[in-house]
Amino acid sequence: MIFAISILALPITVNAQDKPNVVFFLVDDLGWADIASNGSKIYQTPNIDALAAEGMSFKRAYAAHPLCIGSRFALMTGKYPARIKKSKQFGTMPPKEQTMAEAFKAQGYSTFFAGKWHLGKEGAYPQNQGFDVNVGGHDKGAPAHYFYPYGDNDNDKKVPGLDLVDKPGDYLTDSLTDKANAFIRENKDKPFFLYLSHYAVHVPIESKEVDKKQAQQRIDKHEFTGPAYKELGPAKQKMHQDNATYAGMVKSIDDSLGNIVKQLDALNLSDNTIIVFTSDNGGESTKTTAYGGKATSNLPLKAGKCWLYEGGIRVPLVVKWPSKIAPNSTSTHSVTGPDHYPTLLNLAALPEQTLEQIDGRSYADTLLSKSQTARSPMFWHFKTQGHLARVCGTPSGTVINDGIYKLINWYDSGKIELYNVNKDIGETNNIVKTKPQVAKQLLRKLKTWQNDMGIAIK
Repeated sequence: MIFAISILALPITVNAQDKPNVVFFLVDDLGWADIASNGSKIYQTPNIDALAAEGMSFKRAYAAHPLCIGSRFALMTGKYPARIKKSKQFGTMPPKEQTMAEAFKAQGYSTFFAGKWHLGKEGAYPQNQGFDVNVGGHDKGAPAHYFYPYGDNDNDKKVPGLDLVDKPGDYLTDSLTDKANAFIRENKDKPFFLYLSHYAVHVPIESKEVDKKQAQQRIDKHEFTGPAYKELGPAKQKMHQDNATYAGMVKSIDDSLGNIVKQLDALNLSDNTIIVFTSDNGGESTKTTAYGGKATSNLPLKAGKCWLYEGGIRVPLVVKWPSKIAPNSTSTHSVTGPDHYPTLLNLAALPEQTLEQIDGRSYADTLLSKSQTARSPMFWHFKTQGHLARVCGTPSGTVINDGIYKLINWYDSGKIELYNVNKDIGETNNIVKTKPQVAKQLLRKLKTWQNDMGIAIK
């Protein structure tokens, strides 16, 4: 199951002067249920909802990993993070990998990165992986604070590139947005690839006071039902979206998207710009009782970040390209993290090249309302150990999803779970005993994939 594919798989014709711009808008830890158009009654996301009304929303979109490093590796390379064994979480990106940014830069695009990188230490930062500009990207996974100066006293979590230009009172999400908009203005006359990778809504949970107060007013008026938490193994899953500070952070992300869209509109760039909005994994809702950080509820999905249940890997995905993608459209086509790489290259009609061992499958036909075959099965692998196991409470496992059925092999215990996630989105009914043949077939495919990835499981 090792593939070498041509990324120029679609008959799209784009003149050099009409190359589409690309804005990839990535949020950290934003849950599938954290946006109003996916059902949230607490979080206000008018700009995300407007993007959905102007583009295509995917109901079966997934991150490639329930944690950030592996997920981001997949976005940048088009590969499953299980292919890389350099980190205990899987996903630290070797410099030799050809990134999406390098592919665009090779075809004359100006490339820009802002925000969270978390894919390697100095020498393997965004500017070493195809980006002309890097604002704030380094090896750390979170800032110490969202308000200037962002870092600790020892600068362990200092956000590079902002210490000399920002000032007291500045909010990190706003600052990264301002830097992205400045790049758009400076490159309005040539094609650009902009990757805005927000640190929010990752911990620490800090929002602007005005946004927090407005959210608290909505929470106070909302009548929550049922228990606030539910036990899931050694962990507890948050059941209510009642954290006003987190709600304020969601609003800041929505405001950021709105400001980017306004800038594109003001420069008459919107019609020729592809916008992809998504998250790197599920919302942070499920941790052991010894740890805090349960920021949101992913209901109706089960569990959250760290977990291989839907709450940990199903994410929001909206793609907009005026006149090319039908507005206010939805798709049930399955998409996972590695798929964005070949899709964007197809849409931009970049010259033919070959990518070795790519796991991504282009969903460009779906975006362009053309006939598209169902995606081949999607896979996940997560081995927990040490601190992660204590914090998350999740066992180690591998997963296969064939578009209808999802099988989880919790290989530490040998337990098998099988769900029809199209009918049972909350994974409440384990049908492994009533569908033994389905389980057997999926388990065989899963073992084949594990062998292909070089994953040794006893």
